[in-house]
Amino acid sequence: MGALSKLAPLAGLTWGLSLSLALQAAEPPPLAYPADLPPREAAITAIRSAPQARAAESMLAAEGENRKRLEAGPYEWTARVGSQRRNVNGVNGAPNERYREWSGGIERGIRLPGKAALDEQLGANGETMAQAALGDALHETGRLLLRTWFLWLREQENAAQWQRQSESLARQRQVTARRVQLGDAPRLELMQAEAAAAQAQAALEQARLRRQVAEVDLAARFPGLPLPRQVAPGEPQPLETLEWREHLLEHNHELMLARAESQQARLVAHRADADRLPDPTLGVHIGSDKGGEERLAGVSISIPFSGTLRSATARRDAAYASAAASREAATLARINAEAAALLASAQAAYESWRLAEEAARRIEQAATLMARAYQLGEAGIAELLTAQRQANDARLAANQSRLDALESRYRVYLDSHGLWPVDGEHEHEEK
Repeated sequence: MGALSKLAPLAGLTWGLSLSLALQAAEPPPLAYPADLPPREAAITAIRSAPQARAAESMLAAEGENRKRLEAGPYEWTARVGSQRRNVNGVNGAPNERYREWSGGIERGIRLPGKAALDEQLGANGETMAQAALGDALHETGRLLLRTWFLWLREQENAAQWQRQSESLARQRQVTARRVQLGDAPRLELMQAEAAAAQAQAALEQARLRRQVAEVDLAARFPGLPLPRQVAPGEPQPLETLEWREHLLEHNHELMLARAESQQARLVAHRADADRLPDPTLGVHIGSDKGGEERLAGVSISIPFSGTLRSATARRDAAYASAAASREAATLARINAEAAALLASAQAAYESWRLAEEAARRIEQAATLMARAYQLGEAGIAELLTAQRQANDARLAANQSRLDALESRYRVYLDSHGLWPVDGEHEHEEK
């Protein structure tokens, strides 16, 4: 038990820190389900239908049966029946004698006090561990859905923006061609307008291809998930970080799984330590000798001698438990850092979108003024095309920043179980 006693301070530290974080956790602000995400019920169905989720559900069912196995114990009744024939040679002329003899008995191993309780705890914690693994699989599948959905949205927005740019430059080419016909512009300007329109059309075709690839990828990963023809991304909102961090830790399935695995390793170590004292085997037997002239009845007990195997097993499992406790502490530290990074990223993404949107509006205004100047003959086609290209680049960047901000915010809600509550936990909705 010396090795096991070393686990107590580390286990107490991680559990105590986790408990204090949970007690301090504040409820996150409610979220009205966004229109730029797949329908909630369809998303939940897609997540639950994913192969990794079904595999985790099967493991949970397996742990339920393993719990029954552990509660029943490793021993069962064993029956033993024997038959023999005894030949007795006669002495001094006495006749030979032959007897039929038989024996029978039953025996069963008996768990010593305390071992059955440990086995029950192992079974119950195994189910807890499988439940945490199921929650983690569902959550990771939800993350994959969110990430894949926004990859598709990005390519959709890119294609839509290049469609607008291509149409705008096509109109500009027509205007320039008309001016060349009227003699108001040199043919060089038409060549420049045609080149810009061709470049935009090529970029549009590439964007459409990327959108198609993203759509195929999303459909392959989540078959049955409806894909709308067009999705209008919502308006990003700022995220307050102080009310989220502890709540993210409280609902983290990976941390729950690490705790359950650490607890399971400790229970296994305690069980191995208890097995240093072997379980006895008790039996009763009856028999008949000399053709029924003698009747036998008795009891038996057998106890293995404890040796190097049992002590080495106990020390090994104690070392495994120590390693599991260290992994739990490392998981807690990593998830703390990831939660802080997620919140910082969400806030930074919002600020980045706000600045990118403002920059895009100003550059688009400048492009509008440049178009007016071109109509009045105060600017050439090169200046106009440059302004339009800059406006398009700025709008593309702003659109991407918008989606980055939305995805980061939804990821925070997803990690706190406020987006797709697939594991039965409560959800928050705005009234």
